[in-house]
Amino acid sequence: MPLSGHSPVRAIVVAGLIAGLIAGLSAGLFGLAVGESNIDGAVAVESSMEAGAARHDHGAHATAASDQKPLVSRGTQHLGLVVATALYGLAIGGLLALAFAFMRGRTGHRSDRRLALGLTAAVFVAAVAVPFLKYPANPPGVGDPETIGYRTELYLAMVAGCLAALVAAWRLSMLVPARRRAQRALAGASTFAALTALLALGLPAIGEVPAGFPSGLLSDFRLASIGLQLMLWSVLALCFAALVSRRLTRPTAPRP
Repeated sequence: MPLSGHSPVRAIVVAGLIAGLIAGLSAGLFGLAVGESNIDGAVAVESSMEAGAARHDHGAHATAASDQKPLVSRGTQHLGLVVATALYGLAIGGLLALAFAFMRGRTGHRSDRRLALGLTAAVFVAAVAVPFLKYPANPPGVGDPETIGYRTELYLAMVAGCLAALVAAWRLSMLVPARRRAQRALAGASTFAALTALLALGLPAIGEVPAGFPSGLLSDFRLASIGLQLMLWSVLALCFAALVSRRLTRPTAPRP
């Protein structure tokens, strides 16, 4: 579709970028308010574990190792969190807008607002919620640094597989007549559930939580992590639905 002239794609993309930026900033502030205390606790536990290991291995060198300052201050990390979530929101908002432009007119949704809300919810489930159940986020001090590449590949494979399952479920649901909405929704949901379950069972599990790591701190970190994602995607859905429905229904002034 062209991005100029009377095409609605430009308006959709602008709405997606604005909504993504608002959602990213909101998620960043949420992360600062809720999640940073968990990160501080995890860093303290990691430092304690490293100091204990150094004391065991090097004796007198443990004190010098424990006194080393971090390369990046916590204040800089706080700013980096907000910047990162803002950029993440922009990227997600732009991609969601392109997906919306493609889906518009190809589904049974009778309003742009409902399509925006439904599409955002579906992508959140496929790209965030289901992969999180298989590979939840871990705080500092959890996970072997030597396997970070392998773990990242597994997580990205899970995300890609879930998105592919979402597309397959949508295509299958479109085979059901539009007048049978309940059957169409059931066909799509059951197909997605079956495909993602097979994917989760096929990919290997990862268990690298060190012995002695506080279970409460781990669960709090993971709750804060998924809460940040919920904040971002909820704000994105509401803002994008409001903006896109307003922009696409706004009357255009006649050209001279």
